[in-house]
Amino acid sequence: MLQLTPVPPPSAVEPVTDILHGVPITDPYRWLEDQESPRTREWLNSQTVYARAYLDAIPGRDRVRERIRELLDVETYDSILKVGKTLVFRKRARGQEQPCIFLRAGSDGDDQLLIDPAERKTGIHTAVRPLRVSEDGNLLLYEVKEGGERTGTFELFDLKKREKLPDALPRGYLRGFAFAPDARSFFYVHASIGASGRDQSAYHHRLGTSFDDDREVFRAGDSGKLRLHIVPGERHLGFLVLKTSDRIRTGFYVWPTDNQHPPKALIENAEYKFGPLLSKDRLLAITDRNSPNSKIVEIHLCSEGVPEFVDLIPEEEVPIRGWAVTSNRIYVSYSRGVRCEIQEFDLQGNKIGRLPLGEGNTVRIAGFSSDDEELLIERESFTQPPRICRYSPLIRRAEPWVQAVSPFDSREYGHIQVWFPAKDGTRIPMFLVGRYEALSDGVHSTIMTAYGGYGVPMTPQFSVFVSFLMERGCLFALPNIRGGSEFGAQWHHAAKRRHRQTAIDDFLGAAEFLVESGRTKPDKLAIFGGSNSGLLVGAALTQRPDLFRAIVCLGPILDMLRYHLFDDADAWIDEFGTAEDGDDFPSLARYSPYHQVRDGVAYPATLIVSGDADQNCNPLHARKMTARLQAANVSDHPILLDYNRFRGHSAVLPLHCRLDALTDRMAFLCDRLGLLN
Repeated sequence: MLQLTPVPPPSAVEPVTDILHGVPITDPYRWLEDQESPRTREWLNSQTVYARAYLDAIPGRDRVRERIRELLDVETYDSILKVGKTLVFRKRARGQEQPCIFLRAGSDGDDQLLIDPAERKTGIHTAVRPLRVSEDGNLLLYEVKEGGERTGTFELFDLKKREKLPDALPRGYLRGFAFAPDARSFFYVHASIGASGRDQSAYHHRLGTSFDDDREVFRAGDSGKLRLHIVPGERHLGFLVLKTSDRIRTGFYVWPTDNQHPPKALIENAEYKFGPLLSKDRLLAITDRNSPNSKIVEIHLCSEGVPEFVDLIPEEEVPIRGWAVTSNRIYVSYSRGVRCEIQEFDLQGNKIGRLPLGEGNTVRIAGFSSDDEELLIERESFTQPPRICRYSPLIRRAEPWVQAVSPFDSREYGHIQVWFPAKDGTRIPMFLVGRYEALSDGVHSTIMTAYGGYGVPMTPQFSVFVSFLMERGCLFALPNIRGGSEFGAQWHHAAKRRHRQTAIDDFLGAAEFLVESGRTKPDKLAIFGGSNSGLLVGAALTQRPDLFRAIVCLGPILDMLRYHLFDDADAWIDEFGTAEDGDDFPSLARYSPYHQVRDGVAYPATLIVSGDADQNCNPLHARKMTARLQAANVSDHPILLDYNRFRGHSAVLPLHCRLDALTDRMAFLCDRLGLLN
């Protein structure tokens, strides 16, 4: 194991004390919140030198990189849009830094290149993604990003003439977009950087005219906590208004595009979720109104103008994960426990059956059109990369559309499911994945992750990160902790807001079970996670540092007393709560990882990953946590910050950057777990 001899770079301690609900809270590294200050940039440079001194010197790093390249550099397809039988999608060929946008005329047609980001000559961090195709199949809206930023520029492409149009929305946030029925104009909700309040109005733009002449067609209001989205339709537009305060409230307005009538309010200040779809002459919606697990309804207007909710596809015992309406079917996907399925209904909501997609897969609706009967489905498993297939109700079977070819030999691997008792006695399921001999018995190096938030279920998915480690004998553990929705909305609510510690306890309980059952030992156990999962592993690190050998914490939120003050993170208050609320504050303070670091504690090896472009989980969390851990740690294990100015929350980094990043993470874990011997 490589020993890191230099001490970490110094981090100046400049305490700032806030009084929250009568409790003094001291922040020693508040100055690191200023991302562009010369002091912060100098500190970041010194942290990079320190991290590279360790990561670049790990024995066997070149072998790690070569295998990661083989696993990572494969052909991929994603972001599929379907209008009739025309498909527009993103595809990356082997060796390409970034994927390109292609068109296919029919499922069996040839892939025709439309847009190659390399031709822009702006560097390998430029990425493109298709967003919307007009109903006549003539125009494409696509996004251009630089690195992992959340913002982008938004351009139009004429699919018939194969040329870019001059109409483009500048760098900023596109909250809503819809082509007009004649495809000669479009409606949009957009805020360029620094343009406060612009994303609260919808505008109408005619192609070939100046954006200065665009007409405002709807305004959501003047509050800074509003989000306005556009719902496309053939003869109507929908305006969905979300008020993101302490609780999310919903409004929905319908507007005929002939401009003869003003927008009509159907829902205002509703305390339930409402995801509308304007399908031909029908208004359908997914909602949790009186149905915690959600259902699909059709909205009828009564003579008094009051909307009537008519159940089309009733609530089941598990939440709906996605849905699609084709020319003759409604498809609804569910996560039933830890098993995924797609149910098939006719347009009146009568159940036809379940799609034949096999067991052990995670399945998603990948592409559909209201003018065609074919449905595109993506499926993957722990040992099989994503495969896209097409399903037609005429033949009632799924056939390959494209299938990724992976050098990972899945024949040597399998998975089992075990159950363990949580701290409060609840039985929690956990997937164990690995070579068959690792699943049978013995003590093995183990890598574990979970999510535990937002009602997101954890189901079988392919990961180069995990596959590489399993090839080296690692066992992979994935507990289905509370905070997800594997067993209904109550599974989510059990670890939401003031109950977030429940998810952390479940995660720690999974680790303790693995040790107590003899499958691993603390010096062979590593955990990883990103975003909300980064918060989870950060909390596990600070609450049980003795339980883990190594931590990889990616794009996390870690200062839970100030997270809501940056970017648009106040939209997460419904999930986490806020320190400004006297009832939320005690639970946040008890588990906030940044505030739970203790001086003089022997912490495990930790690699924290972030970058300037992360506008979801602000990189201040990673910077402050690194400084705090380095100052507090008394073990000889390294605390490292892997920081990149292009890295953000969007997965759009070029191939060689992703290769470098994965090599660092794999070399770090292999070195700490002794897998390179």
